[in-house]
Amino acid sequence: MPSILMLQIQEDTKNAMRAKEAQRLATIRLLLAAIKQREVDERISLDDNQIIAVIDKMIKQRNDSIEQYIKGDRKDLAQIEEAELEILKKYMPQPLTEEEIENIIVEAVSSSKATSIKDMARVMTHLRPKVQGRADMGKVSAKIKNILENKA
Repeated sequence: MPSILMLQIQEDTKNAMRAKEAQRLATIRLLLAAIKQREVDERISLDDNQIIAVIDKMIKQRNDSIEQYIKGDRKDLAQIEEAELEILKKYMPQPLTEEEIENIIVEAVSSSKATSIKDMARVMTHLRPKVQGRADMGKVSAKIKNILENKA
């Protein structure tokens, strides 16, 4: 059975077609293609968390492209990427607050019995499913390093 998020994406595809929203339709089709590609590559049906990971990757790509286009003085291309970014963000779960992130990190550090920076991978394994797509993993990683360095 398809995931709830996948059903929502498919429904939005139909709505975009009916409303003749070319930009939105093109972006959703890119998303569907990325999901299908991962399903074919890994021979699985993606669940909501895996679809969120695909969307998160696409959002990062858009952010990188926007940065490069602005540096290259190509505001026209940056605007296209920004429009795609806004469409993709609508499928992401509600972002976590700083306090929620801190609580999840503390819980992951204690449940993984991490004592030093060498245990970073174990902590990341514990918390990744809880924060994927809901927080910037770079910032989360920096916070974990800070906590583990202070423990040592």
